[in-house]
Amino acid sequence: MGSKTPRRFKTIAEFYHYNEIPLPEHPLVGIIDYKTIKQFREQDPVGMVFDFYAISLKRGAEKMFYGQRQYNFEQGVMCFMAPNQVLRFQQIQKAIDNQKPSGWILCIHPDLLWNTHLAKTMSRYEYFDYSVNEALLLSHKEEETLMGIINNIRYEFTSNIDKFSKQIIISQLESLLNYSERFYNRQFITSEKANHKILESVEEILNEYFKNEELMCTGLPKVQYVADKLCVTPKYLSGLLKSMTGENTQQLIHKKLIEKAKEKLSTTDLSVSEIAYQLGFEHLPSFSKLFKQKTNQSPLQFRTSFN
Repeated sequence: MGSKTPRRFKTIAEFYHYNEIPLPEHPLVGIIDYKTIKQFREQDPVGMVFDFYAISLKRGAEKMFYGQRQYNFEQGVMCFMAPNQVLRFQQIQKAIDNQKPSGWILCIHPDLLWNTHLAKTMSRYEYFDYSVNEALLLSHKEEETLMGIINNIRYEFTSNIDKFSKQIIISQLESLLNYSERFYNRQFITSEKANHKILESVEEILNEYFKNEELMCTGLPKVQYVADKLCVTPKYLSGLLKSMTGENTQQLIHKKLIEKAKEKLSTTDLSVSEIAYQLGFEHLPSFSKLFKQKTNQSPLQFRTSFN
């Protein structure tokens, strides 16, 4: 049996060395052809951890489970990893034949981003926190667009390095990230049927949660709770819901809360404090503040409007 501990790669050069390919021309950026990646064996670690960003596009002879559905790698599949995330392989199954997958991995060390605009804005690209089963599925046209950017980056770090090289690479990387964000939004839209099922499931989960008499003890549902019920990551769920409804998961939780609060205020004689407690609030001011923020009325003003 092999080690179950993920293997850590502190530098891009270490990852190149592990795959027995020539070291990159630039220590902080590299592009690896998937055909040069070592085939994983049983004795290899079950996962890998990089101390750098890894953006990959893969297609070829393997299959991947995307949510509850299975996809072939005939179309490009993109995954995004931030430093210190664990990449595991149990969701990927080998195909019957031995054809090697194709594609590329772009490796970017955080030091390359130091003192740049992109260093401050990387956190806004939420898909770095998506899991493998939430990968980006590309059309051929989208793949060609990203391939053009990858070729531009490769040209820059393999040419003579000058004072413009870093900024050009950063600019190209930002374009790649922005296009990827656009393509994810397209994926949310084109997967309309599956996504509507998720929206319906969110509604069911929240309805069931707010029926729970233990709500006063458990508090408001957390975004993580809803995401875990659906077997997706919180950021993926929020991005998907926002593309469909204009509201993220937290906003939908608050919307359901306000619906329940309005129902109790208009149909029961419970005090505002009792209602707040039943809805999972420890402190009345927190409930009143949220209610007013969402309705432009205090709970008492809303109740008075029904008398």
